[in-house]
Formats: sequence, C-alpha cells, structure tokens
Amino acid sequence: MSMAGNLRKVTGLDRVGGLRKVARLARRRPRVDLSHPARSPLGSAVVNCVAYENGTRVPGGRDLVETVEQVSKADDGFVWLGLHEPTELEFAGIAELFDLHPLAVEDAVDAHQRPKLERYGETLFAVLKTVCYVDHTELTATSEVVNTGEIMVFVGHHFVITVRHGRHGSLGPLREELEADPQQLAKGPAAVLHAIADHVVDDYLNVTDSVQADIDQVETDVFAENGARADPGRIYQLKRELLELKRAVAPLSHPLMDLATRPIRVVDPEIQAYFRDVSDHLLRATEQIAAFDELLNSILQAHLAQVSVAQNEDMRKITAWAALIAVPTMVCGVYGMNFKRMPELHWRLGYPLTLGVIATACFVLYRGFKRNGWL
Repeated sequence: MSMAGNLRKVTGLDRVGGLRKVARLARRRPRVDLSHPARSPLGSAVVNCVAYENGTRVPGGRDLVETVEQVSKADDGFVWLGLHEPTELEFAGIAELFDLHPLAVEDAVDAHQRPKLERYGETLFAVLKTVCYVDHTELTATSEVVNTGEIMVFVGHHFVITVRHGRHGSLGPLREELEADPQQLAKGPAAVLHAIADHVVDDYLNVTDSVQADIDQVETDVFAENGARADPGRIYQLKRELLELKRAVAPLSHPLMDLATRPIRVVDPEIQAYFRDVSDHLLRATEQIAAFDELLNSILQAHLAQVSVAQNEDMRKITAWAALIAVPTMVCGVYGMNFKRMPELHWRLGYPLTLGVIATACFVLYRGFKRNGWL
C-alpha cells in the first residue's frame, strides 16, 4: 500500500489513540530536539519529527499526518522521525502509516539484533550496533570497557525512521550537522542513512583507540619487573569486552558493501560512493580489533610463561634452602642417637668441631647455590 493510501487509512486511528497520540507529542514539541544529550528527558518514544524540503528544514507546527502529507506531495522532501525504545503499541500507528513490514517492526521494537540490511518492497531496513567506551580509573577483572546499543533505520523514498536503543548513540548532534549542510541533506533519506552509518563507524574507531590504551597498560604491567604477579583476570576481561566489540563491528561489513555496490532504489548512486568510504573505515576498525585480539593472546601467553618461570625459580630456592637445612639435620640426627660408642663422643673439642663442620658445609652449599642462581 502506498503512503498516500495509508494517510487516508490512519485517520481512523484517532479513536484508538495510536497515531494521533504520536502526532500530539510531535506537535507539542515542534522545535525541541530531545535526541540531543543536553536536553534528553525521553519522556516518550518520540524524540523528534522533522520535515525537509530540498535539504532545508520545514518549520514545525503540524502533526505527523500533516507532515507526511506535505512531503509526499513534494519530490524533494522527506520526513525524519526519531524514536527511542518505543513499545509495540507506540510503534503500531507509525508502522501502519509508513507501511512497514511486520518482521522489521518486530526487530525494531525488540532490539538485540545482529547488524544487517534487509529490503521490504520499497523500504530499506538497516540495523547498526552502537558502541561507547566506558571510562574507568583502573582496569580490573570486572571492569566494563565497552557498552553497546542499537540503531534501526527505516529508509523509504520520502521518510527516514530511526529507532534507538540504549542510553548512548544520540543522533541529535548528527541531525544538527546535517542541517548545517543542506546540499548533502538534499540528496534524500539515503544521505541520512549514510550519515548515521558514518557516525556509528567513527565511534568504532574512537572506542578501539581507547581500548588500545587499556591494552598498552596491561602489556606494560605484564612485562614489568613483577609482571608474574599481575592479575590475569584483566587480560581475560579485555578479551571478553573485545569480543563484544567484534560482534558489533564485524557483521556490519556485508551490509555496507551491499549499500556501496549493489543497486538499491532508495539509495542514489551518488551516495554509494560515500558508503564505500564508510566501508573502508569499518575495515580499519575490524583490522584493529583482530590485531588487538592477537596481541592479547600474546600477552596472555607471555604472562603464563612468566608465571611458569617464577614458579621454577621458587622451587629452586625452596630446594636450595632444603639442602642447606638437611646438613645440620643429618649431623644432629646422627649424634642424637643413643649409642654408647660414638666418634669423638667424649672429646673435649667434639662439640665445637661438629658445629664448625656443619657451618662449613652449609657455607660451601650456599656459595654453590648462589653462584648458580638458585638463591
């Protein structure tokens, strides 16, 4: 069903309060971009609803249905509707208005999706994983390093719907940057999809740079003088967090490649060149993550080798001290036996001579162990 047909159909939603409730929310705050982090109470699922014509923002004041009616009559206009963690009820009217596929709607509401790109008729549905670096004063075995969220994007000829999950990944600043470049925004909804993908991939690179600082710190601690005493739990924690980052980054390569190379109706060929640039940046992030994983494996193996060497050194020290203690133990044990006829038993100098022999033997053993590095 076309968007115009849906406009006539959704006018009956006033009675159930579905779409008109969304429209009232959009009309109530026509000029406030709640997606901006500085003003983001997120009192409802609707973050913002803005219409653009020829790359220029159309003044607000209309409800959602009127806005869609306006841009559907213009060849160079589209609506950008932003939502944050909508419920199924909140999204029902919007899905009917824009004729969104039920499977895509289910994915957008439930979240926890793998990065992907799907086409439903004239609508493109993209899922992107957002990531952010969690600041911490000291890396421990339980520190959270990477936090992930999701952005779902519906792209049609005259609309872009963004559904964000998570407390990070705000699109408010991105919207402001696009509005400052009307020439780029005039290229249509595909330009918004490119900007979102570029923004998400740039965050990947920023996070990998921050993770590298943690890896460098762990590497420095492991190869320090007392590196064998370093906590291996930090290495495992970094590997777990790196795995979560890899799950967000790696699957996005195929969707970006499709956007950059395969013909898609809602994506202008001029925009595909921009997607190739984003794909190159994603490849860089993927290679960095793979290199970090290999480096952490090497650091872990080096740490285990250091622990093994330290244990061998401890065993040698214990053995050396046990040998030193064995000499007086043996001599005293012999003279402690209750025999009547013992060598030098009744000699006046027997006691100091025995002590001298014990001390000499212990000194010789100590010098030998010290020279060989056992002590």
